[in-house]
Amino acid sequence: MKAMIFSAGLGTRFKPWTDKHPKALAIVNGKSLLQRNIEYLQQYGITEIVVNVHHFADQIIHSIKENKGWGSNIIISDETSEVLETGGGLLKARDLLKGNAPFITLNVDILTDLDLNKLLAFHQQHQPLISFGITDRVTSRNFLFDENNRLCGWCNTKTGEEKIAINKPNLQQKAYSCVVVFQPEIFSLIRQRGKFSLTQTYLDLAAEHLILGYDHSGDKLVDVGKPESVAKAEDLFI
Repeated sequence: MKAMIFSAGLGTRFKPWTDKHPKALAIVNGKSLLQRNIEYLQQYGITEIVVNVHHFADQIIHSIKENKGWGSNIIISDETSEVLETGGGLLKARDLLKGNAPFITLNVDILTDLDLNKLLAFHQQHQPLISFGITDRVTSRNFLFDENNRLCGWCNTKTGEEKIAINKPNLQQKAYSCVVVFQPEIFSLIRQRGKFSLTQTYLDLAAEHLILGYDHSGDKLVDVGKPESVAKAEDLFI
């Protein structure tokens, strides 16, 4: 199985570190976020990993080469000419991820102990186009699910913005964990081009294709999006 770690972002919330470094190389207890996510995938036997780069791309590439991929085979998806966000980044890496098997994507700034074997078993059991981790943690941006955890929409509780793909009553808000299993046919279904978020793709496809949330509330999860979140990450991830 292949995986992709999204590492190309500008990390604007993580300043001042990201004024001189990529967020992927921010350190949590002596290890970079990138190393931690590569080692996380290794726990489940996943060692074929695509890493996309844009912001201080040379530093990420140097770190990967210097550490021999921390024991994994790392393939670079070069976005130095234009940052493409998660959706555009995935589409650009199409040829690097192609195959007949599902693949996984992660965001480099998310640390979690979600059991990938359980997520993959859930995906195999229900056969959706996409399965992704969700929790009941508090956040302003949430996906909306029906009673079977089918994706139906998205909302921002701060702004009141809402996007509904499947109109059903009593939709439940859940937070996105940024750990995703895709069927390989996703690439032929993505209609967006250029720079776009995977959220757009999910909402575009949700009415016609089964997209499921896998609830792993109670697992460790930290969004290391701001410098102050490093301390929380260091408490949970030794």
